[in-house]
Amino acid sequence: MSDVTAVIDCKHRTPVYLEAGIPLVSPGTIKWGALDLVSPVKRVSQDEYESLMDHCSVEIGDLVMSRNQSVGIASYVDSDEPFVLGQDTVLIKPFEVDSKFVFYKLQSEVVQRSIVKLAGGSTFSRINLADIRKLKLNLPPLPEQKKIAQILSTWDEAITTTEQLLANSQQQKKALMQQLLTGKKRLLDTNGVRFSGEWRERLLGNISKITTGSSNRQDSHMNGAYTFFDRSEDIRTSDTYLFDCEAVIVPGEGQDFIPKYFVGKFDLHQRTYAIMDFPECHGKFLFYAIHYFRSHFLTQAVGSTVKSLRLPMFQKMKLRLPIVEEQQKIATVLSCADKEITALQQKLDALKQEKKALMQQLLTGKRQVKIDNKEVA
Repeated sequence: MSDVTAVIDCKHRTPVYLEAGIPLVSPGTIKWGALDLVSPVKRVSQDEYESLMDHCSVEIGDLVMSRNQSVGIASYVDSDEPFVLGQDTVLIKPFEVDSKFVFYKLQSEVVQRSIVKLAGGSTFSRINLADIRKLKLNLPPLPEQKKIAQILSTWDEAITTTEQLLANSQQQKKALMQQLLTGKKRLLDTNGVRFSGEWRERLLGNISKITTGSSNRQDSHMNGAYTFFDRSEDIRTSDTYLFDCEAVIVPGEGQDFIPKYFVGKFDLHQRTYAIMDFPECHGKFLFYAIHYFRSHFLTQAVGSTVKSLRLPMFQKMKLRLPIVEEQQKIATVLSCADKEITALQQKLDALKQEKKALMQQLLTGKRQVKIDNKEVA
């Protein structure tokens, strides 16, 4: 690193913070990509900025790396907006080397393994300035560096675009739930007439059967024939099943109490709830309603470190229900939104995986690139 970059340390003093002013970049706000100058909540005055940054000049293309927390993660400077290097951050100024190539090289598995090793690999790991300067970078000729960086930048652009589309779809679904599950927006029935009429308020305990399982987590594994539900996010399985029906599953312990919708045979943890037998409700509508109004659980859950739910909390949950036909229409709209979100998430995951594989090939020289129609090894 020291052969092709200047690694400049931050000034080791704590400034006076302001509510508004010039952003201070700390390790917690450094992520792979363009330097984020919006999220930092710590701000300083012009005088503090001039005092803390008088030892270096920042240019577009420079990198900012974290020395602890997110050890070894770097962002690239893409604007002239001023900022301050916070504690445990360093400025990396590439010379005689393509800055974007260095940015991607720092992301490579080989360099990241070196950083983890040098930092000690513990929870509170930190990498020394001297060790950053000693990091080894295998560099191809400058034209090839630029070409590789250009290729990987194209993938980053695709990833960023997909992330924005995903965020938009998630926001649109949130708005739809707010409108449709409260009755503020009414859909059209099969005859093209807008639904009307008052929604009925019912208690969840009066319109469904609510029960828990009798199994422990030890009764589950990863290769069973039936789905096993507990409070964990991972999908576990069981060799036996207790229920065979349509159900809304809610963990009885946790922090967020995110429900799941399921149809089929399943086993259930003894502190996980299944809401079944709801003749007045369309199953998917009930799932979306419980998810949207789960603040009922969040406000009533008991416990400190791990929050817990009790059966009466479910039974006393109030829901407003339209007729089943309108419930079905609402569920269909929200299900379509979910499918779009799932498709975008799958596309995003695939792009990230493909970029990772491409980096492994390009940054090690295993794959050739073409420069001016000439193939370069």
